[in-house]
Amino acid sequence: MWLDIKRIYSDSGAFARALPFLFLIPVLIEFAQHVVEINIGMYDSRAAARGVSADDSRLALGYAKVLALTLPGYWFVRFMAWDRSAAKARAVERPAAMLFVVQFAILAAVQLFGLFGPPVGVLLGLEGTVATIAAAVAVVIQTIIGVYLTAWFVAWPLGNAAIGPVRSFGVMSGSFWRAIGYIIAGALPLMALHYALGLGAIGLPRAVVWVMMAVDAIVVGFLALTMMGANYTAARRAAERKGVSLLP
Repeated sequence: MWLDIKRIYSDSGAFARALPFLFLIPVLIEFAQHVVEINIGMYDSRAAARGVSADDSRLALGYAKVLALTLPGYWFVRFMAWDRSAAKARAVERPAAMLFVVQFAILAAVQLFGLFGPPVGVLLGLEGTVATIAAAVAVVIQTIIGVYLTAWFVAWPLGNAAIGPVRSFGVMSGSFWRAIGYIIAGALPLMALHYALGLGAIGLPRAVVWVMMAVDAIVVGFLALTMMGANYTAARRAAERKGVSLLP
């Protein structure tokens, strides 16, 4: 498992070098959000950060960032699946590209509702602690379903329409906790650094904040890759145990 995790990070670095323009898409959108945050005074103090956290322009760019983080679901899984082939990663091939567009539209709708829709408690008519518990349960359920859909998330960008959402559950069955391990390993280190930079910048001189936010944007660019790389690795290992190919 350690070699798999090492490959996720090494392939992320190789992707950034081989396809810098694709790598920079989420980086630039993340930095654009930081520009807005700095201009509205989010890093001036903790009180200011709380006061502008729901600023419309910040939330709009936050949604754009979420979509940008989804894009490596096409590029990077292809890069890994075809042994660091930049040509295969950037190729707009059918049916792979069309299948990914369907996935992207579904994920965009889910994320839009998650960011701007009513909380689960409101939908269920709950209040107080019960509403908080319901929201937590919803997150857990969404996470579990997401793990079992990992093979689908990976197979369609590769052009394998045979592995849809239903079959994905079968492929991932028996590999849940191993998949969780990959996902944590691919997300936690850079996610922790991302939050450390954001929280650590509050109250610092403006020039220092700009530098930290530039670094953070690059961190988020790599985070987009390592999260998707973790999904690919989890799906690949699960498929191998089931004797299933993720490739078309």
